[in-house]
Amino acid sequence: MEQRMAELSARVEELESRVAFQEDLLGQLNDVIAAQDADIRQLVAQVRELAEKYRDLTFEIQGGAGSRNEKPPHY
Repeated sequence: MEQRMAELSARVEELESRVAFQEDLLGQLNDVIAAQDADIRQLVAQVRELAEKYRDLTFEIQGGAGSRNEKPPHY
């Protein structure tokens, strides 16, 4: 009976150790995910800004306002 209790106690200790390790790992993974989320938000903002600049440049190249081919209004 004592041997059985010792085996069960050892198994419980092993499980507790694994749970503690997993809790620590989950905390680390959560930190990584939070950092990646911040990076993604920043990248999305940069892509939006670049897309807006691209649209503006495309508009200018295609003869929009400020085109070099356009004569000033006093002509």
